[in-house]
Amino acid sequence: MPRLLAARAAASMQRHHKNMNTSVIQKARRLIIKVGSSLVTNDGKGLDSAAIAKWAEQIAQLRALGKEVVLVSSGAIAEGMQRLGFEKRPTGIHELQACAAVGQMGLAQIYETSFRYHGLRTAQVLLTHADLADRERYLNARSTLFTLLHLGVVPIINENDTVVTDEIKFGDNDTLGALVANLIEGDALIILTDQRGLYTADPRKHADAEFVHEAKAGDPALEAMAGGAGTGIGRGGMLTKILAAKRAATSGAHTVIAWGREDAVLTRLASGEAIGTQLTAQTAQLTARKQWMADHLQTAGKVVLDAGAVGKLTAEGKSLLPIGVVEVAGEFGRGDVITCVDEHGRAVARGMSNYSSSDARRIMRRPSSEIGAILGFVEEPELIHRDNMVLL
Repeated sequence: MPRLLAARAAASMQRHHKNMNTSVIQKARRLIIKVGSSLVTNDGKGLDSAAIAKWAEQIAQLRALGKEVVLVSSGAIAEGMQRLGFEKRPTGIHELQACAAVGQMGLAQIYETSFRYHGLRTAQVLLTHADLADRERYLNARSTLFTLLHLGVVPIINENDTVVTDEIKFGDNDTLGALVANLIEGDALIILTDQRGLYTADPRKHADAEFVHEAKAGDPALEAMAGGAGTGIGRGGMLTKILAAKRAATSGAHTVIAWGREDAVLTRLASGEAIGTQLTAQTAQLTARKQWMADHLQTAGKVVLDAGAVGKLTAEGKSLLPIGVVEVAGEFGRGDVITCVDEHGRAVARGMSNYSSSDARRIMRRPSSEIGAILGFVEEPELIHRDNMVLL
């Protein structure tokens, strides 16, 4: 039955593909590019400096086109395994952590060298699931990445394997790539792998397997096609990539799965050439983000706005500044979703607060220029940014 379901879905996908020959990467402005361990380390033989140099060159060309790029790179554990003499991936958590600690040094160095050749600066960002599960740490990571992009830096992200445990690890960097896409509202996730893309079945076992050029992210039939586990070097497999595309699509990001050693794969995708498997999101980015906030039926607190602030929000689509707040009710932390009401108690908006309730009480009715003097720090000039707000 799964093969029959996959075959029917594949036929539909192939018909759809006849009308689709342009990559979504051409119009995407903010890209998350994930590179797997087997590619980065040449199947565990050691960091592949030549391949990494090629990706760095292509990313430099993407930057020249005006695209923002965040690179999610596996390879620390694999490189550490090679340096420490492990012939196969260890199973002990402390051995894995040791491999990650050793391998991450080489990984960061080779990326820094490769990008510096093209005049680009890089930054190492190590994340755990706990960083994105905790709302305040989530916002801190988000703000840092946005700042790095604004400064023209290419963030190099990896899971912090040196400190993770079974309870907090992402499990694979495909998932991490999708979470980063959601975190920074990426337009598209590119997963570079050692396979051409998705087939209706494992082509190594089924000669009749058909290549899937395009499908809808989240289509249940895709999971039946993917199956299988990862290699002895990495943790992922095609199934994790399908699930990552599904996760990325919840924030409106499209996904392309392509062979990482394809000649000029990134620049060709950016030119509009259809390469690999393209999994398109069905939800617009803005709709997905605002739907998430609208789903908060219960909020941690509320702020009462004066008539001027209500008008700015509802008629002009502006952010909420502290000066427009006349009262703060309830207790909430930075990153919590709160309700904005007018002076008659009518709910007008809902959004994520950049400040805790105690800090909000101190800066309400005051201009943003005074936040630093009052609090001793400035998270953001807005109490709620318009991008993190939905009108009711």
